[in-house]
Amino acid sequence: MYVCICNGLTDRQVRGIAQSVGCSVASVHCSLGVRVRCGKCLPMMQEILRDVAQNPQTAGLATQATAA
Repeated sequence: MYVCICNGLTDRQVRGIAQSVGCSVASVHCSLGVRVRCGKCLPMMQEILRDVAQNPQTAGLATQATAA
């Protein structure tokens, strides 16, 4: 599902990058080569990052699904 319409970011992209860069919305945006525009994605991205921090295996599954 799309998390950030302005930058075309999906939840899979966010989950996939979250473990490698840590848990900050700014670091996810920076790693994906985009910047925050309207900010409506921030609450959802924070929720995803919290989920990945609490359940690291969730990010791995999303990354594997993207590669398949």
